[in-house]
Amino acid sequence: MGAMQRRQLLQLMAGGLALAAAAIHAQQRTLVEVWKDPNCGCCADWVKHLEAQGFQVKVNDTGNTAARKRLGIPEKLGSCHTALVAGYALEGHVPASDIRRLLKEKPQAVGLAVPGMPVGSPGMDGPAYGGRVDPYEVLLVAKDGSTRVFQRHGRRA
Repeated sequence: MGAMQRRQLLQLMAGGLALAAAAIHAQQRTLVEVWKDPNCGCCADWVKHLEAQGFQVKVNDTGNTAARKRLGIPEKLGSCHTALVAGYALEGHVPASDIRRLLKEKPQAVGLAVPGMPVGSPGMDGPAYGGRVDPYEVLLVAKDGSTRVFQRHGRRA
């Protein structure tokens, strides 16, 4: 085998290894399945936030009311999108850092919720808001529907 053939073979092998590594990385990323309105820009921005933070996201553009109910999030905690990650429900603009903490701590709970659409939360932090960050809380939702503060975000007066 000539030097040119060896070089081409090594390049092919290196390319194959890179593809295999990328496939393994994709399999190791945590999957978040999202239900949202197909026309909601802030939902799409939240999905981009999760992807930028290393999550693999599957989007269902079917609305989220049925998913919220099916996953056990009380309607009073509702927001514009609902998600499922490793058996936990996520409602609204939950930051990726709080999702990682949830997955690390594994509390006995339905999941996390950010009711409403607080300005400054992931997906509600675009240029249109001029850098504004309103204080908001991420709530841990218990099986009985009760909540407690999981994390606080934003400035406090």
